[in-house]
Parts: sequence; structure tokens; C-alpha cells
Amino acid sequence: MSLTSPRPRFWVLVADFLDEAAIETEILGDLADLTLAQAFDETALSPYLEPQGAGSDAQGPDAVLLFHDLKRLSAASFKRMPRCKVVVRAGVGFDNVDLDAANQAGIPVCNVPDYGTEEVADHALMLLLAVARRLIDCDRPLRQGRWNASFVHGAPRLRGKTLGLVGCGRIGTAMVLRAKPLGLRVMVHDPKAVRGLDKALGVERVETLAELAAQADFLSLHCPLDSSTYHLINHAIFSVMKPGAILINTARGPVVDETALLEALERGPLAGAGLDVLESEPPAAERLTALLNHPRVIVTPHVAFYSVEGYRELRHKAAHEVRRALLGQPLWNVVNAPQPRSGGELGWERP
Repeated sequence: MSLTSPRPRFWVLVADFLDEAAIETEILGDLADLTLAQAFDETALSPYLEPQGAGSDAQGPDAVLLFHDLKRLSAASFKRMPRCKVVVRAGVGFDNVDLDAANQAGIPVCNVPDYGTEEVADHALMLLLAVARRLIDCDRPLRQGRWNASFVHGAPRLRGKTLGLVGCGRIGTAMVLRAKPLGLRVMVHDPKAVRGLDKALGVERVETLAELAAQADFLSLHCPLDSSTYHLINHAIFSVMKPGAILINTARGPVVDETALLEALERGPLAGAGLDVLESEPPAAERLTALLNHPRVIVTPHVAFYSVEGYRELRHKAAHEVRRALLGQPLWNVVNAPQPRSGGELGWERP
């Protein structure tokens, strides 16, 4: 006869994106029941923040697994999840989570910062090469039966050119390792990077974004989106960039002021842009048309993160973070500073 109480069943709410949960069930199935809300906004999510199960007195889920389709998880939702032990943002960015509200609610928010490092760096380099080497300029006329080598005219030699990186975290560092074998001079601006990182990577560090922009032939963005980086790349930055410079954005769309971007493409100094992210996703039809029809812009639909292996890794790591929270174990990737709850029931500590 067992003297221990049976382990309680938890409830994990998958807020969005997933229409099946085979990976998550494999990792969490012995602990929790999973619900797939497939919500795009909090109005659609709201019915799921109710007591679950016959006779249940528990309000809200024990954990929330969040992807990117749900545009905002705000105080209104956090107030209805008093039992929630963790919100795990299955992705690198967490700009769709109200961290202040999570702090007040005492709920740790975690991300998965390392799953797509290689893929995003690969994609950024691909966009840089495609824009610089006039890939679309050559491809489109050829499909119309026009064979003319002049379409590549104006393409610069990469070796010796300066690549400026805005942000030098995991993905920025991966970009350094890809760029240096091509003979690119790499400069970085990242006010949050530890001192000496530039020496370890063999790159040059500059203290201001304007200084970086003024020297970069190619400017590639690898910073998070928050209040300090919203429209970080704007009219003022474009005004100091070199004539013929190229902008690459695989970070977050709102880091770039798209109105200023289109003006910089039309009036200078930009020679081109490669974008995987846009200010609004999906964008309004007229804005998408303006970007897609621009002869010197390449756009991909926020897919830089994806590979078969990377997507599987993302889901595994997100589910395991949820599992650690449910078991009261230390969490690996907490991105906020939640107010402690009384009683110590969270059972986690920030590493």
C-alpha cells in the first residue's frame, strides 16, 4: 500500500499555432492534460481561461505554452490564471507577452532562445547574398525569356566590405562565424553584450548605432523588439548610411520604420533590402504590394527560424521548460522578474 498521495494532474493550455500536440504529449502526458486553443487574440483565448474538469475549483491553467499567432497576452489574461506556474513563449522573441503584468501576477515567463540560431543566421546570410548578388534581378527577367548578363551589373564584391551587426547575441554571433570566412570586415553594436566579446570573436565593436550605420556596407539586425528598439532603424539612421548600403532584417519587423525604409530605397541611400519580418504580419495589402513590387527588395514570410530539426527542437525545449515548472524544478530561460508569491509554491529559481 502506497503512503504517498497520487501526483495531481495539471492542465497545460497551448494558446495558439499548434493543431496537434504529439511532441508535447510525449513530454507532458504523464503529468498534464493539454488543450489546444488555436487563438489569434485574447478574445478567442478567453473561454479557455475557465475552470476545467468536473468539480474543479481551479481557475485557469497550470501552465501556458505560447507561440506567435497570439498577438498579445496581457494583464487581462494573467489576472485569470492564479494557478499558473509558467508561461513559456515557444520562440526567441517574447514581445507578445506583457512582462509587467506577468511580474505583478508572480508568473515567470520563459523563452526558447537557442533553437533556431543556425537557421536565422543562415537565412540572414542568404538574404544578404541574394540582394547583393542581384538574384531576383537576374531571375525574374530570365523567366520572361530575357537572357542578359547586365542584370547583375552593380553587384559588389563581398570580400573587404563591412558587415554591421545590430545585436551580437546567439544569432549575431552565429552570423559573425558565417561572415568572416567570406572575407567580410565585421563590426557590431550591442549595448548589452559583455565587454570583451568583440575580442573573443575577432570583430570590431562600436558604441553607437549611428557610427555603425555610417561604416556598414551591409547592416544586419539581430536585436530583440522592446521599447528601446521600436523603429530603431529610422530616417535618422538611414540618413547616415553609405550610398549603396543594404539592410537585412531577420529580427522583428517593428525594429525598422517601413515608411523610412521605402523612402531610403527610393531616394537613397539604400541599394536594397532583405526582409524576413515586417511591421505588421501579415501586412496590409498595399504595404505588402509596395515591398514585393520593389525591384530591390526580397521578402520572406517570417520563416527564418524554420527547419525540420529546428522546429522539433523548439517544441521539445518549450515542453521541457513547462515540465520543469510543473515539477517545481529550476527554470532555464526566465526573461522577467516576477514578484514572489506567498508560500513559495512556485518552486523555481532564476539561474
